[in-house]
Amino acid sequence: MEKKHLCAALLLWAIACSALPASSGDLLRIGLKKHSLDVNSIKAARVAKLQDRYGKHVNGIEKKSSDSDIDIVPLKNYLDAQYYGEIGIGSPPQKFKVIFDTGSSNLWVPSSKCYFSIACWIHSKYKASKSSTYTRDGESCSIRYGTGSISGHFSMDNVQVGDLVVKDQVFIEATREPSITFIVAKFDGILGLGFQEISVGNTTPVWYNMVGQGLVKEPVFSFWFNRDANAKQGGELVFGGVDPKHFKGNHTYAPLTQKGYWQFNMGDFLVGNTSTGYCAGGCAAIVDSGTSLLAGPTTIVTQINHAIGAEGVVSMECKTIVSQYGEMIWDLLVSGVRPDQVCSQAGLCFVDGAQHVSSNIRTVVERETEGSTVGEAPLCTACEMAVVWMQNQLKQEGTKEKVLEYVSQLCEKIPSPMGESAIDCNSISSMPDITFTIKDKAFVLTPEQYILKTGEGVATICVSGFAALDVPPPRGPLWILGDVFMGPYHTVFDYGKSQVGFAEAA
Repeated sequence: MEKKHLCAALLLWAIACSALPASSGDLLRIGLKKHSLDVNSIKAARVAKLQDRYGKHVNGIEKKSSDSDIDIVPLKNYLDAQYYGEIGIGSPPQKFKVIFDTGSSNLWVPSSKCYFSIACWIHSKYKASKSSTYTRDGESCSIRYGTGSISGHFSMDNVQVGDLVVKDQVFIEATREPSITFIVAKFDGILGLGFQEISVGNTTPVWYNMVGQGLVKEPVFSFWFNRDANAKQGGELVFGGVDPKHFKGNHTYAPLTQKGYWQFNMGDFLVGNTSTGYCAGGCAAIVDSGTSLLAGPTTIVTQINHAIGAEGVVSMECKTIVSQYGEMIWDLLVSGVRPDQVCSQAGLCFVDGAQHVSSNIRTVVERETEGSTVGEAPLCTACEMAVVWMQNQLKQEGTKEKVLEYVSQLCEKIPSPMGESAIDCNSISSMPDITFTIKDKAFVLTPEQYILKTGEGVATICVSGFAALDVPPPRGPLWILGDVFMGPYHTVFDYGKSQVGFAEAA
């Protein structure tokens, strides 16, 4: 049985662990390491995860770090780019480096029966014959990614996370890993911390079994990432509560709106002190520890790139819209035509029933790879972006000439998940803050927090931490808050109360 699952491995922030002795009570500490950043990894990561994945104060629960019911996974930091660590599968445990990924729900590792994939030859492989607790399942399965897929079969065995042993855990033995993503990856597999609703084969996730087998007292886990690349400790993943040493003040909690991913509603989004207007009525957001970047609608990421001077790609469709239809779009907006009707009245979007043929703004890669059968869809999506930008400028009482010039400039900054979003490192100090609004509270990211750096001295390269991801209604528009956001803000995943919480990281 082959099933499609909207998840993918991101190379930048791969979490895995090496167990260390508990330093207080029964606390478990598992160190994570981090590998250096490179632009090629960013390209592969964006494609592999973002395109195919989404299409994809705790009311008395917060615990002291000395509480024996909390399982703490310390993280180690290596060169401020890629986290990974170890788990064990089988008896005796066979060690694997995995991502702890809140954006997926399955556990998979390479199988010893993976003979024809290069990725399997250069990573650790699970040997069922070496485990006394192995139970055969054999049902075939597949997980598809933006740049490939893994396939294999289900098996059952004990899984060790630090000192915790989850018994009879169903996982995937990957027998094929054809993607280049997995060849260059520093991790062996993925341990999903999402909900069972998105689990391939509807298998019970490791986290569910931790709770069900009484290994943690409270159904809560939390992440703290240390963004100091020179620090010995890279962060902590805590099962059963939180460590109060790693956050300041109280958490702001948002209820989950849809199970599967850790999804909630987010409010307005600001560049500097100016509202983009795009999420003023609310946007869906997903907290994803398996994504290094911040991913959002192309319309907004383009405005961010313009504000921070990121090098994007020139969209010919966007330029065409501004030069040939810009004044018409302006006149329609000024005359009071509803923004969602402007492009159809301009003859750029065709209406099929109650929906536009192109009702969502797709990524540049998707637009550029579409065949001629799409017809006017590229111009339609470009028009929809232009409407959002012009409407926002109208609210600021901009003149037509200045607004059209501004929109033309934005066209040059439309991001491409396959291309670089390079930044002048010398201009970081002059870049604007970026603000997310959650439960009416402002969560600010400074340029130092949303710009990724690699190299030293004259060889330093700075890259935007924002990537484009367009998800159609009713699920979208959608933001993915990856590690760029989770670094500055300690994050609590409250499974018991179906909520996520954020507080300033200490």
